[in-house]
Amino acid sequence: MKQYILKRVLTGILAVVVVLVLNFFVIHAAPGDPIRILAGRDNPSEEMIVELQKKYGLDQPIYLQLVSYLKNVIQGDFGQSILYNEPVMSLIGHTMGPSLLLALSGAILALIIGTLLGLYASRHQGSKIDTFFSGLAYLFNAMPSFWLGIMLIMIFASWLKILPTSGMLDLRANYTGLPYYIDILKHLILPVATLSLIQIPTYFKLAQTTVLQVTSEDFITTFKATGMSEKKIFYKYVLKNALLPTITVFGISLAYIVTGSALVETVFAWPGTGRLMLDAIMRRDYPLLMGIYLIMSISIAVMMVITDIVYAFIDPRIRYK
Repeated sequence: MKQYILKRVLTGILAVVVVLVLNFFVIHAAPGDPIRILAGRDNPSEEMIVELQKKYGLDQPIYLQLVSYLKNVIQGDFGQSILYNEPVMSLIGHTMGPSLLLALSGAILALIIGTLLGLYASRHQGSKIDTFFSGLAYLFNAMPSFWLGIMLIMIFASWLKILPTSGMLDLRANYTGLPYYIDILKHLILPVATLSLIQIPTYFKLAQTTVLQVTSEDFITTFKATGMSEKKIFYKYVLKNALLPTITVFGISLAYIVTGSALVETVFAWPGTGRLMLDAIMRRDYPLLMGIYLIMSISIAVMMVITDIVYAFIDPRIRYK
């Protein structure tokens, strides 16, 4: 088991390094010059542009920029944002908390609700409830997240006026203590509902399909023939094998948790890392983009390693020899 974990960790580290280098070249090869965007379009001063290029090291050859960036990253320095003129890690740190709060809440709710509904529908295959849930799953699976978010804002914020339209807090209210957390919860309802509703169909269909597939296996038929109870077969053998794909999908969704809700954050003006990433892309903020992508690649690698380890504990057959 130790050898298996070591191999997965080394693979994750190698993947992060490769992705870091590739992202550096791809980002710098994209059209647009962040310095000229920063300088403005109306008669920008060439002297100022040259000084800004020197300040951010953009006057050097691309390979020297890469070497310099890697040295700084090893020392824990992710650079200075061109757009905000603040340390990259400071900007990411301020937005990471709201992003994790939103994305984790949505992912966990989707996992629990989708899996439970899928298990229930698989036990009642062909029933009206199965048909109803399957229809809803197809419906929400086809909805774009930004469109669903706008619809929820129109219904619950504009028409019914029972929930706030955007943001994380009511800045005019200046709440403290318990009302402060209640206000965050109220602002969290619509974006979390949006994220959950578009992810629930994945877990629903996955749980339903895998349970039906495992149930049709020969060893399950053998257990039934021996007179073993349906309840024991389901909880001891079917459920354990059927949950493995769900764990994989949940692990992958957690890997993208930092930036995976960027569109929803934009629709609801949620102050998260995903929204920050979109701003950095639009303004060609190289250091900020590299910092966000590095955090994202590390989170993906870590979650893949954790998922593989959990997999190995649940099903020892997949461990490396």
